[in-house]
Amino acid sequence: MSERLAAQLGFLHEADRLKTVLRGTPIHDGSRRENSAEHSWHIMLYALTLAEHAERPVNIDRVLRMLLLHDLVEIDAGDAPIHGGHDPEEMARKEQAAADRLFGLLPPDQAAEYRALWDEFEAAETDDAVFAKSVDRIQPVVANLESGGGTWTDYAVTYEQLETRVAVKARRGAARVWTHLEPRIRAWFGA
Repeated sequence: MSERLAAQLGFLHEADRLKTVLRGTPIHDGSRRENSAEHSWHIMLYALTLAEHAERPVNIDRVLRMLLLHDLVEIDAGDAPIHGGHDPEEMARKEQAAADRLFGLLPPDQAAEYRALWDEFEAAETDDAVFAKSVDRIQPVVANLESGGGTWTDYAVTYEQLETRVAVKARRGAARVWTHLEPRIRAWFGA
């Protein structure tokens, strides 16, 4: 087996561990929490389906690639729920180290390409990354609405917290989607 193929298969083997990372977000029927691999698949489907509602034109191929890769770092760093009590700076350090290790398993050309997409997603400055981040914020909101509050209850989330932690990023890339969800959100919070 070639060295390149061995590296690629090693990376894919390691990526399988994303299936074991449980998130705070429930699946829609509320029966269990989703894992990070399921989340990645679901937000890719959200992006593909909702791309026409992006605030600015996006290259959906690039968006999907970012979303496929964005949570791989949770293999090492774990999931940090947006409403949980974690230190954002410490989590960023853990995620950077995880990105170094995980993407470093790949052949150098793929490692650079994947890392660049991951960095672009994290920076959220390009239209593609802004939309990807928005979808990443919207999917858990829908899951919480569909499951009767899900983690909003667990973390005692307030409407104001949802506005500052989630809505700002969701509106930035997919304002029409957020506006559509807002009546249900307000009703749930009694706002």
